[in-house]
Amino acid sequence: MSAVLPIDHAIDPASTRTHGDVRGSLSPSRASDFKTCPLLYRFRAIDRLPQKPTVATARGTLVHAVLERLFDVAPGERTVEHAAELLAPEWDKLREAEPALGELFQDADSLATWLKTARGMLDGYFQLEDPNRLEPAEREQLVEVVLESGLRLRGFVDRLDVAPTGDMRVVDYKTGAAPREAFEGKALFQLKFYALVLWRSRDVVPRLLRLMYLGDREILDYAPDVDELRRFERNLQALWAAIDRATTQRDFRPNPSKLCGWCDHQALCPAKGGTPPPFPEVLPTPGEPLVITPASED
Repeated sequence: MSAVLPIDHAIDPASTRTHGDVRGSLSPSRASDFKTCPLLYRFRAIDRLPQKPTVATARGTLVHAVLERLFDVAPGERTVEHAAELLAPEWDKLREAEPALGELFQDADSLATWLKTARGMLDGYFQLEDPNRLEPAEREQLVEVVLESGLRLRGFVDRLDVAPTGDMRVVDYKTGAAPREAFEGKALFQLKFYALVLWRSRDVVPRLLRLMYLGDREILDYAPDVDELRRFERNLQALWAAIDRATTQRDFRPNPSKLCGWCDHQALCPAKGGTPPPFPEVLPTPGEPLVITPASED
């Protein structure tokens, strides 16, 4: 990676712990679910209702898998042609792990057309950076920390680059459309989440957060600081308090929006005339990791 400036902020790990009683677990995906619609959070995190795969989310997962494997070969061999050769075997692995993915395509022609769109995402990646000049420190890495409150924060980082100075860059690949300027803050929520976890678990504030929109061939960079991460941490604590209250009261209300059209659970939503399933008598174990989807179209 290119060199970045040293971090000159004082590190305050006082609110960090890596063990002890875990009273809750939150990932970027589930935090975003609750912010979008509390009932959606309940369906996914408490009821654990299955989510149907789509061609868009499957493509995101496949492209992420290929870009992870790309760095298994030596610099000089990391070409777009090699990446394209990885598409078919990585797709076979994904389909074997989740047979439902194979039902997304009616015939070989539709699968071939879809694979071409994934190849297009790889072409976009190579237009944004040269992987032969990089040596990632970590790929598809689970990062987590337990805060003093007992809230565990956890998630999967697509890529961590570490400069010789020790400065860190967090990279996230996106196969969806790049956000308009007004929505960049929402797009950066996931990376700020990771930045907070890395700071509290490793005493290092990432120098740069990078979103790479492969389809649009665009990069969104952001440099966090300690004060901002402290505020972000307080916001997450408040968010978890709201989730905890909703769980205690068994009151997860729908928040209708234009996003409802993409929800798998409309038939169970009161806003759509449905009835949610009975609230589980036994809740998931507080310290048990919530289901985290490492790749998506977002």
